[in-house]
Amino acid sequence: MLGTGPQDVWTLFHSLSFDFSVWELWGPLLYGGRLVVVDRDAATDPLEFARLLVARRVTVLNQVPSAFGNLVTEAADEGIRLPALRRVVFGGEALVPADVRRWWAQGIAPDAQLVNMYGITETTVHVTWCPLSPAVLEQAAPGRTPIGRPLPHLTVSLRDAQGDPVAAGEPGEIWVAGAGVTHGYLDRPELTAGRFVDPADGSGRHYRSGDWAVADAEGGLFYAGRQDGQVKLRGFRIELGEIEAALRALPGVSGAACLVTADAHGEQSLTAYLVADRTELPASRVRTELAVRLPSHMVPQHVHYLERLPVTPHGKLDRAALAA
Repeated sequence: MLGTGPQDVWTLFHSLSFDFSVWELWGPLLYGGRLVVVDRDAATDPLEFARLLVARRVTVLNQVPSAFGNLVTEAADEGIRLPALRRVVFGGEALVPADVRRWWAQGIAPDAQLVNMYGITETTVHVTWCPLSPAVLEQAAPGRTPIGRPLPHLTVSLRDAQGDPVAAGEPGEIWVAGAGVTHGYLDRPELTAGRFVDPADGSGRHYRSGDWAVADAEGGLFYAGRQDGQVKLRGFRIELGEIEAALRALPGVSGAACLVTADAHGEQSLTAYLVADRTELPASRVRTELAVRLPSHMVPQHVHYLERLPVTPHGKLDRAALAA
């Protein structure tokens, strides 16, 4: 589907303990391509990594959106261009549309196709794929990520709590069936029975992902978050991803995250973490802007500014480091 071949140079950016690395490792080697193993120093330094992409003339880049956001910032600030790059593949986290738009606007790799892929370890890495364009991003409602359609060897259905398919436009849990679905968890029969199910409709063995999505009338899928991604604060159920999407939509913000934090007395509140210029976008303006977009109980009480968002060895947003 991606047309990879012996002319391609991929990077092994992610930790071998992260399923994304399986894709990165075998993607080039099965088709005669070359693989650049990225050392830890380069993987954690976006500027050094950008320079490596130039020096090794990388053609296929795989990125978790958190790491990609840092790469875009450094490449834009340093005027780095990647003329050899022909494809960027996202996975592992919800896409950050603002970073994709910055990438396009800066002309960092004008010939590169951007593809968003949704995947789960239990279904052998990737499940769906979605070539990105400005029009595709425009179709997505705030807080919903376009993930496209299933790969040819898999099927995806969206189901309610009873396991019945939901209608187009209605949120449902992603159920995956097909050749990539694993047999279950080693020595965890109860967990296996809860996640790997055979519905009464005779459609075979499925994996229940715990992820929400919505399908449009044509069957295109939009990721809508984790079932367990909500927090409860002062009696309100809050989806942190919705707040983060609103933060990223603010002018001048190149990265954003939100956590529930507690003070010395145990009082909990919402804290926003921004990659932005505090003089151009002070905390008071952040809260004023968000008050227009969000209900009052979802407006963060505290705002912290960072040079970049911390990421784990897997390249995902490191929420533990934010909270430390």
